[in-house]
Amino acid sequence: MLLIKYTLSIFCLFVISIGTAQNFSAKVIDQDTGEPIPYATIETGPNQGIITNEEGEFTFLLDQIKQPQDSIYISYMGYETKGVLLEPQDSLEISLVPKIFELKEVYLTTEVLNVDEIIERVKENVEDNYMVDLTQKKIFFRQSEFNTVKKMDFGFKKSTIEELDKKLIDSIADLIPKKSSYYKEVVGDFYGDYTQHKLYVEKAAELYDKNSDISAEGIGKEMERIFNENVKKDSYLKIKSGIFGTKVQVDSIIKENEEAKKEYEERAGNGNKFFQEQIKNRISDLYEQLFFHEDSKIDILDKSSRYNFVLENYTVIDGMTVYVIPFTPKGGKDFKGTLYVNTQDFGIVRLDFQNVKPIKKFSLLGLTFRNTIYRGKMLFDKDENGAYSPKYIELEDGSYFAIDRPLKVIEKNKHVKGRRKQNELSLALDIRMEQLVKYELVVFESESISENDFTNVTENTDVIATYLSQYDPNFWKSHTIIEPNDAIESFKVVE
Repeated sequence: MLLIKYTLSIFCLFVISIGTAQNFSAKVIDQDTGEPIPYATIETGPNQGIITNEEGEFTFLLDQIKQPQDSIYISYMGYETKGVLLEPQDSLEISLVPKIFELKEVYLTTEVLNVDEIIERVKENVEDNYMVDLTQKKIFFRQSEFNTVKKMDFGFKKSTIEELDKKLIDSIADLIPKKSSYYKEVVGDFYGDYTQHKLYVEKAAELYDKNSDISAEGIGKEMERIFNENVKKDSYLKIKSGIFGTKVQVDSIIKENEEAKKEYEERAGNGNKFFQEQIKNRISDLYEQLFFHEDSKIDILDKSSRYNFVLENYTVIDGMTVYVIPFTPKGGKDFKGTLYVNTQDFGIVRLDFQNVKPIKKFSLLGLTFRNTIYRGKMLFDKDENGAYSPKYIELEDGSYFAIDRPLKVIEKNKHVKGRRKQNELSLALDIRMEQLVKYELVVFESESISENDFTNVTENTDVIATYLSQYDPNFWKSHTIIEPNDAIESFKVVE
């Protein structure tokens, strides 16, 4: 019999403290409607700033501004830029005025181009616009994961081990939570360019429910007892699913279980020792999906002939006049969205995108996988050398997974008299699950570094994230982060 362990992970984090003497905290709203303005730019200095969260809120520490100034400047596309006196504030509301934009302002500064000509200029200028040097970036990264079990039926059919009955198998299925979530958040320094990266984690937290693993561990121990008492050590297990089968030695399973148990206990006591590497890899993955990379899934430039582009309007983003260009797929392409293109240098300063169909799917012999959601936004700003680099990346990646097939586990032993077959467990699996992972990367400040500086950067690969069982507004008291949304603020482990 196989040892079953189901470990739920949930990770999260939190917010900056509000109402201290060193904080500037505010909410940005539309002057006419009073609605919050998400992802507005808060410029706190040269190559330094923050953005509002999805509810229009932001907070930063006054003493972390590298080059102090007397005002901050808030901007968002389609609104007048507004300066606000830089004084300690708590829960200030800042209203932006919608900008009345005259088309003649555009034609005074650029040629009259049709949309196909604009896209060609974008492609011609990609190398110059996005060729960045090595930099050190102050970043905040958040990963939010949501899991939903739509169906969990092991389909008990037969067992020759008395204790391994339908009641126990059903109890394992009932044990698995139907919904779970976890969050990770990191403040640190991210070094490199678009191809090579290093990460130094300054502070990190994971928000999840440790209690969800207790009952699962109990089931695991019970399964281990049943396994040890009923299966001979010199047996082998024949595992069959439909027409496919494989053999596994029991001794090797016991060894693997012991190693897995040791690793689990070590992690439970000391945290995730691979945390830094995992976060760096996730950020690197986000960089790889930037639209101008050849292997990016977002292939609107690489496959531009297979998308329809429309020059819809003009607006202003961070003082730059931009073309507003919605796009839709032709034929079998995957994405729709909107490009915002600088009218002067043809750099894409913002991209909103979402898939219109699953971007990957697989279904064979009772196994089904669909990458159902792939959407997000990318906001860019010019660095000190005039090249564009990300200031905010958001990506939501959702998938559906299903198993609908039989499973048999048969114990056989050639060292006993009579029939080799000793025990059998027969199931008809019907499992359906959905997962949505959201990644957010914010760059607060950026400065160029030399190749030698990059080589000498030391990563703290052994850093351990702080475990939190509920949202704590004081955890990030001495750091600037993007404000949490309501889901994070309300997360709490139920004892």
